[in-house]
Amino acid sequence: MTDIRVRPTTRADIPAVDQLLAESYPALLKNDYPPSVLVTALPLISRANPSLVTSGSYYVAEVDGTAKAAGGWTKASPVGQGAEARSTGHIRHVVTHPSAVRRGLARAIMARSFEDAKAAGLTALVCLSTRTAVPFYTSVGFHPESEIEIELRPGIRFPAIRMARDL
Repeated sequence: MTDIRVRPTTRADIPAVDQLLAESYPALLKNDYPPSVLVTALPLISRANPSLVTSGSYYVAEVDGTAKAAGGWTKASPVGQGAEARSTGHIRHVVTHPSAVRRGLARAIMARSFEDAKAAGLTALVCLSTRTAVPFYTSVGFHPESEIEIELRPGIRFPAIRMARDL
């Protein structure tokens, strides 16, 4: 890959983020989750959240002008639970296209997220990782804290791992 550019997303990026999620999650999560979980979860997690995409702290990594990865951070928890310290933020919806994994794109997004979150006064970050992404998050300094289940909708739960790191 050549020329990686990481930039904040805008409303115009929603279709590209939707496409990344729709093409990535089914392919990348299939080895770590049973079909019974994916059939109910994928329609809910494979869509861009417009308020996240327009938050100013969500980024896209482009290669030769094409979005190949996305992700970012927020001060607010994505699931509205947990009494985090005001200085703790949350890594949000990191995704890499299956054709672009292990090429430094998500790592570049994380570096940008760490830098910007620290500049915003945060001293720690939490992420709710898929089983698939635990090795990646560990490689960028997160440590597993606990296994959790995220309620996506009433009756639809998604197994995840809560991870954390200091900035």
